[in-house]
Amino acid sequence: MNILIENAATREFLTSNGLWTKLPSQGASFATTRDAQTAAKREPIRKFNIVGHFGGTEQFFNLDNGSGKGA
Repeated sequence: MNILIENAATREFLTSNGLWTKLPSQGASFATTRDAQTAAKREPIRKFNIVGHFGGTEQFFNLDNGSGKGA
């Protein structure tokens, strides 16, 4: 399972180089939801979701949500 940051408005995932992608396999994976939450709050997005992603089955589930620092 990968823990990813998803932009709630665009449904894109944050990559390790700070860009956004539609492909969850290219998203930056975090060790814990707390690590993902901390990183997401620094991003210029309004709403985000912390999601768990299982690559083999392409299943997602919401772990947490919140607000970034805004645009």
